[in-house]
Amino acid sequence: MKRCDWATISPILREYHDKEWGVPVHDDRRLFEFLVLEGAQAGLSWTTVLQKRENYRKAFDGFDPAQVSQYKDADVEKLLANSGIIRNRLKIIAAVRNAQLFLEIRRKYGSFDEYVWRFVGGSPIKHRFQSLAEIPSKTKESDALSREFRRLGFQFTGSTICYAFMQAVGMVNDHLADCFRYRELQLINRKKA
Repeated sequence: MKRCDWATISPILREYHDKEWGVPVHDDRRLFEFLVLEGAQAGLSWTTVLQKRENYRKAFDGFDPAQVSQYKDADVEKLLANSGIIRNRLKIIAAVRNAQLFLEIRRKYGSFDEYVWRFVGGSPIKHRFQSLAEIPSKTKESDALSREFRRLGFQFTGSTICYAFMQAVGMVNDHLADCFRYRELQLINRKKA
């Protein structure tokens, strides 16, 4: 079974690739989870984040944006003492601030899902890349999402982070064309259309 090359590096990457990466996500809590995790990943490897993911779920109240939005200084200090997560003050404060903005978007648009998917016209962008070298680190869509996030006050949402978020939640299908998941996701998206 042919996979994207990056997924063959470790078992945790393989499982993530085979089950989650590129699958369209329309659940607000899961979208918030990926928003936090992609921000936490900035400057680090995705493997590091995946290894700490369960700890993040516990530390961030199951990625409930309503709870995270209420975190105070004492909660931030508690998170900074938690060795199970990435202990970066700026990233933790950004997660709290982003939760507050996430809820504002949900109030305005009905759901974060409705808001964020409009940046790709409501359905996944389907690329047909043959090699990892062809996959961009950002696109005009991620540039637009990043600009909008930054305008609203989101942090750790540069275009590259936004593009990684878009890949993770299936807003784009960047599995290589010969990867078994590329074809599976094409079929899933056709059935939903």
